[in-house]
Amino acid sequence: MCIVYVTAIMINTKCGNLIQEVENYISQNPSLVVIDPIANVRKLIDRCNCYSIIHSTNLSTYNVFTPNFCTLRTGDKESLKQQLKMAKVTYPFICKPMLGHGSKKAHEMSIIFNEKYLTGIKTPCVAQSFINHDAVLFKIYIAGDKHYYVERPSLKNFKASERETIYFDTSDVSKSDSKSRLCVLDPEDILTEKPKPDEEIIAIIAATLTKAFGMDLLGADVVIEKSTRKYAIIDVNAYPGYEGFPNFFDCLLECITKKISSDFT
Repeated sequence: MCIVYVTAIMINTKCGNLIQEVENYISQNPSLVVIDPIANVRKLIDRCNCYSIIHSTNLSTYNVFTPNFCTLRTGDKESLKQQLKMAKVTYPFICKPMLGHGSKKAHEMSIIFNEKYLTGIKTPCVAQSFINHDAVLFKIYIAGDKHYYVERPSLKNFKASERETIYFDTSDVSKSDSKSRLCVLDPEDILTEKPKPDEEIIAIIAATLTKAFGMDLLGADVVIEKSTRKYAIIDVNAYPGYEGFPNFFDCLLECITKKISSDFT
């Protein structure tokens, strides 16, 4: 459904009509139990809107944050500089597609290290400050009131420099068996022990996102900032792959059963 919805956003009349038919059917059948209504999925499609919702929660009280971000809509260098400055987006920063779901392009990103290469940015996009996190990413999978996290490779540490823009695909960088050179820490950054998340904080993140987005089936990408040890949520997505989630289908069935029970009580 995410793919259909994103296609509809990109002005595909057939997909738009399909989405409308589904919404009409749901509205005409109020007794129908719906898990993750389309209206709530919409909140996740636009990355900027998604980050704004996370920012509006109380997660900051638990040292959980979303890195500074803004929407870049023009390719004019001076305008881009001003937009970044106002949003306090710092170098290096990541450029992400506006839409976070629905196609391979949602995973195609770039890292900008300095002003020189601002003119190479493909707008519109979302710019987000890059957070050094020792090349370790935690994927939180949420199914109702159950959650589980897995560790994945991620981008190594970077700093502002004169280097050229790096282009990459997150599905290559963060897959479990990634061999990307971008995941290899520089010698001075190599750790004797990888960072481990606090289980309680992970649980708080899962519960807060479930409530904020009004959804039961969610995934969140979380990193631990190297310098502060704070938790940064860098992406949230609907219907993740749940790779590595133990007894997932049992948890999914429990989620559905509880949803049906709550709607009829």
